[in-house]
Amino acid sequence: MARVKRGVTAHHRHKRLLEAAEGRSGTNSRLVKRAHESALHAMAYATRDRKQRKRQMRELWIIRINAAARQNGLTYGKLIAGLKAAKVDLDRKILADLAVRDAAAFASIVALAKA
Repeated sequence: MARVKRGVTAHHRHKRLLEAAEGRSGTNSRLVKRAHESALHAMAYATRDRKQRKRQMRELWIIRINAAARQNGLTYGKLIAGLKAAKVDLDRKILADLAVRDAAAFASIVALAKA
């Protein structure tokens, strides 16, 4: 059986790993083993943070809705309970957008929730 020299394959693999670790500082972008480790950690962080981004956005929407609701004389909890009782089906993303961009429309929604 013929001898297989693996230099080309290893070179391609190392090049791919180093390209994935581009932009990192020091040995994390220069040494293959460290670059591989760094890329694996980066992928793990990316996976984790895709989940966290959803939580953080919801948190932000709630903060904005609460601030706008308090300006209209209602708390966040009472506003949401009032909207559910009035069968108004607006999610937090839309409510937060209205609170920031269209204060008059948000005030009318708060009036619905009060009634």
